[in-house]
Amino acid sequence: MRAIGVIPARWGSTRLEGKVLAPIAGKPMIQHVFERAKQSKKLDEVIIACDEENILQAALSFGAVAVLTSKDHPSGSDRIAEAVENKKVDIIVNIQGDEPLIHPQVIDALVEALENDVECRMATVIKAISGPWELDNPNVVKAVVDENRYAISFSRSAPVVKDAVVYKHLGIYAYRKDFLLKFRYLPKSVNEKRERLEQLRALEAGYRIKTVLTDIETVGVDTPEDLNRVREIMDQKIP
Repeated sequence: MRAIGVIPARWGSTRLEGKVLAPIAGKPMIQHVFERAKQSKKLDEVIIACDEENILQAALSFGAVAVLTSKDHPSGSDRIAEAVENKKVDIIVNIQGDEPLIHPQVIDALVEALENDVECRMATVIKAISGPWELDNPNVVKAVVDENRYAISFSRSAPVVKDAVVYKHLGIYAYRKDFLLKFRYLPKSVNEKRERLEQLRALEAGYRIKTVLTDIETVGVDTPEDLNRVREIMDQKIP
């Protein structure tokens, strides 16, 4: 199976505009994401899907394969669908442009989830909750799964289901191409609009989402505080 990774890179983030080009350890954030994705053993190609010319030029300057997409896409999945529509590919991994600490092993595990389960159309990654500070943080998406690790629910709030085992959802997805092209035309669900979580669209349309459990930590950059935290981590790794 041919698998590619696509990094949607949008300038107009509500909480931290232009964050994909924010400097971290001497490189724009998107470059860290790209370089880590390129270390994946399962991806045949990595593409950056940009919505602004300045992001495109930055990506090209460090040697990335990059394409300019419409500014009007409501989600990363829609942007990725445009980027891969005419490509011969079986599996697409949606690698968030604000995850500069993403680990290539996580990407590989996602691709393997679809390779090993022909019925699986979409997969994502979960991790054990580190503590109550994550349960109470709306920027940390919580997931509840069944005994076969298929997702039951996603929410920014702590689930109220009694005795539910709650996981932290990491915002990386893998799709089969045919599903992704269909997914973008599904109507947005009420819960998707309320929670601002596009995976709820798939769940509420009756599609199952396989989850892959990892113990590898990452830090998504949603706020200036997150950016500072990532910078501190990166600075510690540089001699």
